[in-house]
Amino acid sequence: MNKTKKIKILFVCMGNICRSPTADAVFRHYVRSAGVDHLIEVDSAGTHAYHIGNPPDERSQRSALKRGYFMDDLRARAVESHDFDEFDYILAMDMENLRLLQQRSPHHHHGKIHLFMKYGESYDDSTEVPDPYFGGHQGFELVLDMVEEASQGLLKHLNETIILNRNFS
Repeated sequence: MNKTKKIKILFVCMGNICRSPTADAVFRHYVRSAGVDHLIEVDSAGTHAYHIGNPPDERSQRSALKRGYFMDDLRARAVESHDFDEFDYILAMDMENLRLLQQRSPHHHHGKIHLFMKYGESYDDSTEVPDPYFGGHQGFELVLDMVEEASQGLLKHLNETIILNRNFS
């Protein structure tokens, strides 16, 4: 059997306690459900080191758990320079974090850095996932709705462009 390198995906927001861990948990769930967790590795990080070591925001966890997504095992971390070499897809939640990632990364890695909502079928390439931190419950639900759609689109993209083209004999 061929040992194939896993496709590595990093979701990024500012503090790594709301949007990116939500994307991490939702996408991991979809990857496991599709039976491709042996092919895809998922992680999340923040562009700022505000919450390193902390679990995701309680409101994010509660909203996610209601939909069957578990994130209690996640801990906030900051994006590190080796992440640009290690990950195949680095997906930002908004334009500010996209710009920060591009500024921090070597130029030859810019092609792997995109807005996450690029993969949402009802959204365009410039759509941002809004930060729910200072809002109410509805903001966390909106983030989940958007992340679910983009996660489905990302998994479809990976299936069509990468996974099906690999030789696993």
